Amino acid sequence: MKTILKIIKLNIQGGQANPSAPIGPSLGAVGVNIMDFCNKFNKITKVKTNEILPVIINVYNDKSFDFKIKKESIKTKIFYFLNIKKGSNEPNKKKIGNINIEDVKNIAKYKMSDLNCFKTSSAISMIIGTLKTIGINIIYNNEKKNKYKKKKN
Repeated sequence: MKTILKIIKLNIQGGQANPSAPIGPSLGAVGVNIMDFCNKFNKITKVKTNEILPVIINVYNDKSFDFKIKKESIKTKIFYFLNIKKGSNEPNKKKIGNINIEDVKNIAKYKMSDLNCFKTSSAISMIIGTLKTIGINIIYNNEKKNKYKKKKN
């Protein structure tokens, strides 16, 4: 029976995996065939060349591996959506953009399978937290702001 020797988490551009850092050193250190991984990853992600994809690689004791490709991070999705390169240096004082609560809901539904929550409202709260740390205002079209705030016990 195979046992997991190591779990490696990387962010790799879709269709662009190659043996250089960070892939080569991470996989080479545990004896995995680096080109085998790169070829499999690139074949699966060739249609997502403009996305940076989180990948979880399970390396087994016989040096075999499997991997799971997750959806891009919330932050990356927001940057693509708003067409910005980076967040604000002072997110509490200097805002760099606006996003509608409906768009936040759509991002939450898209990311739901990767998040550690069971309700869409919880996912929306997580995304709102990320938006605040980036320096983006949320526009609440006639919705109550408190609906997505965490309730204190």
